[in-house]
Amino acid sequence: MPCDDYRALELLSRTPYGRVSASRRALPFTTVTRHLLIDGQLVLRLHRGYGYHQALDGSVVAYEADNINSGASDTWSVQFTGTARVFEPTPGERALFGRTPRLADGVPFDPVFLRIEPQFVTLHQLTDVPAFQFARMA
Repeated sequence: MPCDDYRALELLSRTPYGRVSASRRALPFTTVTRHLLIDGQLVLRLHRGYGYHQALDGSVVAYEADNINSGASDTWSVQFTGTARVFEPTPGERALFGRTPRLADGVPFDPVFLRIEPQFVTLHQLTDVPAFQFARMA
């Protein structure tokens, strides 16, 4: 595994959420997911009620996580590309995710899990990022 891949994995462990993107009925979509790295694979937890897991299962997906909103002057973004598969984690793996959100769009959160074996890993870094200021329209 290239050195940047190890760095990307280390950075990914610093943030609990990211975004998975794929297509559904030929239209792109992105959704927020909780992630963990387990045995070199990316494991995602998302809400079953969205139905996205059906489109993601067996599809090539892109997963992205970053620290863009951290306020740090040095920011990073990690992207993984690979095939997603729905799977049932062990009780121990489920416990690693911690408590689930109570609601998703006003209904009880019903977790479903996907596993991605990364085929491509990309790491981007921005250095000396200026502090964000809201722009005001006159």
